[in-house]
Amino acid sequence: MGISGTEVSKETADLILMDDNFATIVTGVEEGRLIFDNLKKLISYSLGDNCAELYCVWVFIILRVPLPLGTIAMLLIMLGTDVMPAISIAHETAEADIMKLKPRDPKTQTLVTSQLMSYTYGQTSVMEFIAGMFSYFSVFALNGWYPNTMVGIETNWDSKAINDLSDSYGQEWCYSSRQRLKITAQTASFVAIVIMQVVNVICCKTRRMSVFQKGMDNWNMNLGIVFEIALACFFIYTPRINHGLQFAGLPMTIWFLPVPFALLLFVYDEMRRWAIRKSQWTKGWAFQELYT
Repeated sequence: MGISGTEVSKETADLILMDDNFATIVTGVEEGRLIFDNLKKLISYSLGDNCAELYCVWVFIILRVPLPLGTIAMLLIMLGTDVMPAISIAHETAEADIMKLKPRDPKTQTLVTSQLMSYTYGQTSVMEFIAGMFSYFSVFALNGWYPNTMVGIETNWDSKAINDLSDSYGQEWCYSSRQRLKITAQTASFVAIVIMQVVNVICCKTRRMSVFQKGMDNWNMNLGIVFEIALACFFIYTPRINHGLQFAGLPMTIWFLPVPFALLLFVYDEMRRWAIRKSQWTKGWAFQELYT
């Protein structure tokens, strides 16, 4: 006891109750579980777009297409648009069943588990990557460059000496026109990942409960989402700044290209958490393999 206990007992104790109230132990356990959950959510959110950006670089290396996402755009996602939503996860309140859970095994239930790696590297990031690539190739296709003509074209595309490169319709493109189109496609890929990260942070609100059960009462997250989209618009549509950051102004229709993938991610994650809740107390397959 921190108040009535002797100094000797305090020195030898493993746990000191500063208010001499045993109920404080329950509060401490709940707070510890909340911190652990929020750290897991933060790791899951942060790895989502990082892995998607990694896959974009792999496509560039393997297929030799023009770089799908510029280096500056990658940095602006990690150090710009992602910052406020990531911070807001720390303000997320505890899920309703957090005190009904059994004590976790510190040897197996660590912060980074194989389930978490599978979820981020093989599920959310893959969906974000596909959304980015769909927007990227769609911009090229809308301007006469079909995906089959893009494979292996990177060397010729970035060559200043070639000013008569033909697209799928036989139209010839000069170097400067090709670079403007590449920047536009990279901007579309950037927008796709931003949109997917908006849905990803909503999915990361809970580890077991449905988002509909939890609600959107975390106003730090709500404002973080608004900030993320507003900052992306600032980068893209502000004159001179977009030129310096190698962005191009996009028509609003391009912003809707990743929306179906964002909805797919949300529905998939709701189904995943539903399966976890169904097998949570029996430790079934879904709980063992899908619970991050």
